Amino acid sequence: MAIEWQGPARAAVAPLIFLALTAYFVLNALEGPHGLLEYAKDRTSLAAAKQEYAAVAAESRQWEIRVAALRTSHLDADALDERARAMLNLVNPADIVVFYPSGKKLF
Repeated sequence: MAIEWQGPARAAVAPLIFLALTAYFVLNALEGPHGLLEYAKDRTSLAAAKQEYAAVAAESRQWEIRVAALRTSHLDADALDERARAMLNLVNPADIVVFYPSGKKLF
């Protein structure tokens, strides 16, 4: 015994299928792996990464300046004196020594 599709029920099948497909694509556009919500998360993490990169680049520039002062082609006497005293843990008797609490270093 076969069920015969009549009038309104048969006319509703195609719109329901298209409505279900539309709902599927809208849901994936919002919450899918490449959807709008993931896009917003990616933008947030990109902004955080750019900020971290800027901080690291600034620190890198500071270290490049300090290292350049210690190269043999351009040897800065003050930088050499500073490093020698720091490595040997010595001070000049004419220097003024300022002690910092433990954990509070200059660099």
